[in-house]
Amino acid sequence: MPVASVSTDPIPAAERFDWWCDLVWQDVARTIITSDHAAAFQAGAETADLGLVKVTAMHFAPIRSLRTRSLIRQSDPEVYELTLIKGDPMWLSQRRNDTAARAGDLLLWDTSQPFDGGVCGDHAEAIIVHLPRSALSLPADRIDRLVAQRMPATRGMGAILAAFLTEVLGQASACRPQDLNTLGTVTLDLASAFLAQRVDATRRLSPETRREVLAARITAFIDRNLADPGLTPAVVAAQHHISLRSLHLLFQPSGESVAATIRRRRLERCRRDLADPRLRHRTIGETAARWGFHRPADFSRAFRGAYGLTPSELRARTPESGEGPAPR
Repeated sequence: MPVASVSTDPIPAAERFDWWCDLVWQDVARTIITSDHAAAFQAGAETADLGLVKVTAMHFAPIRSLRTRSLIRQSDPEVYELTLIKGDPMWLSQRRNDTAARAGDLLLWDTSQPFDGGVCGDHAEAIIVHLPRSALSLPADRIDRLVAQRMPATRGMGAILAAFLTEVLGQASACRPQDLNTLGTVTLDLASAFLAQRVDATRRLSPETRREVLAARITAFIDRNLADPGLTPAVVAAQHHISLRSLHLLFQPSGESVAATIRRRRLERCRRDLADPRLRHRTIGETAARWGFHRPADFSRAFRGAYGLTPSELRARTPESGEGPAPR
């Protein structure tokens, strides 16, 4: 399976904390873990193996983790752990840096250097990208400057990376095995671009990485502007200072044109809203217009072509559920 899930739930309560510590010891890095919640410990994780990188979403009761030089000498996976914090704040000390980061921040640590870290609160939740040193094209001394530094991910490349990581496990679950390596390459490219931007090393990025980053920026721009009926490929190209031909070439490997991408994403937003019982007060025409469809006949025809039923049929079928049919 592309995504492996583990949980303390089936483990006897008295054994859960030790089981979790052993799991981290074997699968992440050898660390000494302590917790005031060991007697009633709960945790879980989902990991997607994407070839070049792995991505893990985890939640756990508050802990403290310590990695010493002795443990590093015993075993070192030589990995940078880039973490998107989703729950209570976390603190980290490494390479003479001390920081506390909160939900929406990115935090980096290095398995090859001693560290001490923990959770400030009652519930830890995070998404971690495991980045092998050997896979990064950036100089290690520059990346090391970012260790144990709070990096907000609310705008620019940080926001693009955070949004991608939030969805990547779900995407991996739906991927064919042969597509997982591609997803891993995109993950590595976006993480590399984010780190490079932080240390002014974007010139070190490969042409392939720059293309992936530009594609991610364009996709984010499209998502932010779906409600604008004037959103066209020409507008997208102009906003990113590239020619229309370059834009089409950038999208060519995906097998979907820029116009088709805009149309698909608009239809996805409409489908989501029409299947939401909380939005039943909004008419179908209002929903369509909200996402850039201002001609009802065109919207109804496009919706039926994508989902095999009309917007009104979808709304009638899902009065209590947010689920609808998948695009065909």
